[in-house]
Amino acid sequence: MGSEENPSDSSLWPQPLISIMDSDPPFHKAYKTLFDKTADKATATIINSNSNNKDREEMLQLVIVEECDLPLIDLRRLELGEREREECKSEIARASQDWGFFQVVNHGVSGGLLQKMKIEQEKVFKQSFDKKSQEDKYLNFSAGSYRWGTPSATCLRQLAWSEAFHIPLKDISTSSAAGLDYNPSSTMEQFATTVSSLALNLAEILAEKLGHKSTFFQANCLPSTCYLRLNRYPPCPIPSEVFGLMPHTDSDFLTILHQDQVGGLQLVKDGRWIAVKPNPAALIINIGDLFQAWSNNVYKSVQHRVVTNLAVERFSTAYFLCPSYETVIQSCREPSVYRKFSFGEYRRQVQEDVKMLGSKIGLPRFVV
Repeated sequence: MGSEENPSDSSLWPQPLISIMDSDPPFHKAYKTLFDKTADKATATIINSNSNNKDREEMLQLVIVEECDLPLIDLRRLELGEREREECKSEIARASQDWGFFQVVNHGVSGGLLQKMKIEQEKVFKQSFDKKSQEDKYLNFSAGSYRWGTPSATCLRQLAWSEAFHIPLKDISTSSAAGLDYNPSSTMEQFATTVSSLALNLAEILAEKLGHKSTFFQANCLPSTCYLRLNRYPPCPIPSEVFGLMPHTDSDFLTILHQDQVGGLQLVKDGRWIAVKPNPAALIINIGDLFQAWSNNVYKSVQHRVVTNLAVERFSTAYFLCPSYETVIQSCREPSVYRKFSFGEYRRQVQEDVKMLGSKIGLPRFVV
């Protein structure tokens, strides 16, 4: 069989509509074995075209997803009269129970600051891959901040077609990008300060709606334990085969996300995947595993994923409300669904499962 007929020939894979830059991670080179394995599987599928192809069905489910708006909550109502304030708090709690996701406007982060964050993200991700890989030398971020792909992936469906900087809040004020013609730290610091306050406020509201006037979050979720993640999802030549981020839940209390207009975030609602319609004025809030455990399953940490795009890159910024590794997570109601565990124990179990099984198990490991 000639190479022009062989799907395993990488030159036959669809190419992105923009050229691959030297700033892009070398996905094809690093994960060549996975691409070859998928190509061989595609050949077998063509040969056995009459068989029931579960993978093809999964691919169609990935592509054909209904778009919808998340519950939208105007936080300005928290500053109005008691009735408006209590109704707003109830909406926050109800969305956290029914969806595990909601979006907020009038959240305190100005449109100008969000735009500045996007500009700074674009600048830092446009640095060469070599510079990003030596982030402590060239970008003055901590060593290990820059991450891309999925080292543990054994198939393309486990590969994250994305790159990110994981930045602890305590590092932000000191990150003055050495050798570059800009300093993103002041913009990031403004953003982090605002969303940190928002996250703690939302956490306290959710605790209050469960009957707890809790200072737990204020005492345990500190700048030394919370972090920002700057995400970029490059154009992907096979968007039906590879996720930007594979389906997962977040291992924190709360996540606050701002995404651009490209879209790609999807979540599970009532047993089916739905796509989140981008809203440039809104921040997206989602419940993490720790809040589901703390609330004894009242608030839901739901599966979500990011799909890739053939032609367009996507940016997002996420803030994660996390405690110290020593913090013990205990359900606030009895009888408890989960046993007590420390955040460090939870993280270690997640990492072990990902390494051994290729994916996270999460809270089911800690059911009583």
